[in-house]
Amino acid sequence: MKKSRLVLLAITLLCSMAVKAQYPEILSLEEQAKLEDEILKERFETVLPAIMERTGIDMWLVISSEYNEDPVIKTMLPSTWMAARRTTMLVIYQPEEGAELETLAVARYDVGEAFKRAWNPDTQDNQWKRLAEIIEERNPQKIGVNISNDFSHADGLVKSEYDLLMESLSKDQQKKVVSAEKLAVGWLETRTERERIIYEQLCNIAHKIIAKGFSLEAITPGVSTTDDLVWWYRQEINKLGLKTWFHPTVDIQRADPENFDHLRSFSKRPDLQIIQPGDLLHVDFGITYLRLNTDTQQHAYVLKPGELGIPNYLVKAFEEGNRVQDHLTNQFKTGKTGNELLLGALKDAKADGLKPTIYTHPIGYHGHAAGPTIGMWDSQGGVPGSGDYPLYPNTAYSIELNAAVFIKEWNKEIRIMLEEEAFFDGEEIYYLDGRQEEIYQIPRQR
Repeated sequence: MKKSRLVLLAITLLCSMAVKAQYPEILSLEEQAKLEDEILKERFETVLPAIMERTGIDMWLVISSEYNEDPVIKTMLPSTWMAARRTTMLVIYQPEEGAELETLAVARYDVGEAFKRAWNPDTQDNQWKRLAEIIEERNPQKIGVNISNDFSHADGLVKSEYDLLMESLSKDQQKKVVSAEKLAVGWLETRTERERIIYEQLCNIAHKIIAKGFSLEAITPGVSTTDDLVWWYRQEINKLGLKTWFHPTVDIQRADPENFDHLRSFSKRPDLQIIQPGDLLHVDFGITYLRLNTDTQQHAYVLKPGELGIPNYLVKAFEEGNRVQDHLTNQFKTGKTGNELLLGALKDAKADGLKPTIYTHPIGYHGHAAGPTIGMWDSQGGVPGSGDYPLYPNTAYSIELNAAVFIKEWNKEIRIMLEEEAFFDGEEIYYLDGRQEEIYQIPRQR
């Protein structure tokens, strides 16, 4: 065995205990369920009434069938319900502004504590007729249903159920049916104070998983492949009792003649490669906990023999990525649309001599969540529809982007690809658990 290989293996053994991530306590499944139900109750009492008033919809129908669940209904079900049951109909009614919501389930059972059963199939065999009776009795001004051209999250009412609904309603009530797009998006994107605190802990867990993976505990240079590290991340997440909402990616940029194809990286998984000294590594993964999701991208560098730190040209390149982040977050202001945020940030970043690409998205109950789309990697001029949606307070975002930087020492352009969770409170935006400002080095220097 070559001497250099022996040295690498020795370092692996000596440093295998060097990075022991101390994760925040992860609740038991029972504790998670109790907390999820508490938060759901709080959201019905505090978040939803305000958004119904903001959108002018006084009755919201969320209708879904088992095995074909509306994205919204999944966020309203109690923790012990894994799916809708048969056809589940939720009715949310606000008699007047400021009034307490009335929440009914036109279903065979109560739907958790919030939605009380308002249909008895033993005395009324037609579920749709019972729904129509409830609507007629309350005579709302606007009946919101989940249909949308721009947000798949708000487009959960299937065609057959829409047709059955319209057939059951009187002509007067039919005229009141409107898209609940803005109501659904507002419900999904708005975070409570408790959810914000949970998000900070969740992002801390994600960062510590990344740090542990970017170490000799998970990587043996010259032996481990990018796919080995991907599966290490999957296993670590599973070991913690968490889930990932997409299969992670790990890719490499290095001093070889091949250029990194940024566009190809979005459409095809990176090729399996052996991780070598001198490699710039990049990971992209997201975890799910207490119904919330993360989406994080960070970088690490594998030191060459004799190197005591990250090469200065990579340090400078990474700083350009942070500067692009700053140009974007400086744009955040209540009422601005996603497209306005995008175009303003691109203009400022380019004026700063940077080569940015911005593709930031909301995050929350979904990984790519409801709210203003702030660019896509293949739509840098703006995104019609979802990009025209405005920024509201108490919302969270994955600040996802890259900076292209020419590295003279490698005679090629690389991309610093970053993604961090941030929270906008209406006045300022901040990273929920900080952001990466230095490239991880492998092995760590003691």
